[in-house]
Amino acid sequence: QVQLVESGGGLVQPGGSLRLSCAASGRFFLINDMGWYRQAPGKERELVATITRGGNTNYADSVKGRFTISRDNAKNTVSLQMNSPKPEDTAVYYCNAYIRTLTTGSEYWGKGTLVTVSS
Repeated sequence: QVQLVESGGGLVQPGGSLRLSCAASGRFFLINDMGWYRQAPGKERELVATITRGGNTNYADSVKGRFTISRDNAKNTVSLQMNSPKPEDTAVYYCNAYIRTLTTGSEYWGKGTLVTVSS
């Protein structure tokens, strides 16, 4: 069974830094796009950043210049480097990936990791 497992969340001070990681496990053939989404209390889930298998990236305007998404195709991982976080970045962060097995392709989500930005 394919799973995405996030790690690295926690409490960070405004202006600090935090790195989130996500690893895919299970039996699959290929991982296409990967990304990070977040959901703050009382708000809908929103895109933070995505990255294609070839390394093309896309960011939400609110995080451009502060967050960096990267991936390691050999290790089936995706990371989010969060620099200069703001209190409004507080949310549960979810890893997302489109994963292909030999017979089908599906979108997968991790269970989420909480990031709290506070002094």
